[in-house]
Amino acid sequence: MPFKKPHHTSDENYITKDGDKFVILPRGLNIIWGNDSRYWKIPENGPAELIQVSWLEVSGVVNITKAATYSVSFEVNVKADGFGWKGTDVLVMAKIGRNGKYKFKANKLNHCQNIVIPYERLEIRVDVPSDLHFGLYEVWSGKWKGGLEIIKAVVQPLP
Repeated sequence: MPFKKPHHTSDENYITKDGDKFVILPRGLNIIWGNDSRYWKIPENGPAELIQVSWLEVSGVVNITKAATYSVSFEVNVKADGFGWKGTDVLVMAKIGRNGKYKFKANKLNHCQNIVIPYERLEIRVDVPSDLHFGLYEVWSGKWKGGLEIIKAVVQPLP
């Protein structure tokens, strides 16, 4: 039996581009521990569901070809049985290129909450064609957390 990688790797078929706007469905994201059913459920269609992790890392990359200021956001849902989120900052982060400096916004999540984060828009300026790296992270608290659904990520130019 061949070794199965523990992490889910982005599938480009789940990234759509409409003009300069990118919509990234869960299978279009890199999800740490995403191929292990003890930690995540990632269906063909619909949201990815976090069962439990102590290290939340969901990331993606899109190739930006037009100079503009872009916003990065995630649509998420915290289920009624979600746990480990109280008092914990979840960060939405973005940077230009592999070695760029991250910009981020911290957010708190609550039970039974279907929202777009960050609450305050995360803007990042792209001046030349570049890869924009982005993600959703909670790797600092050491708390086990679960009951989070990742619906989609969106990267789009600001008007």
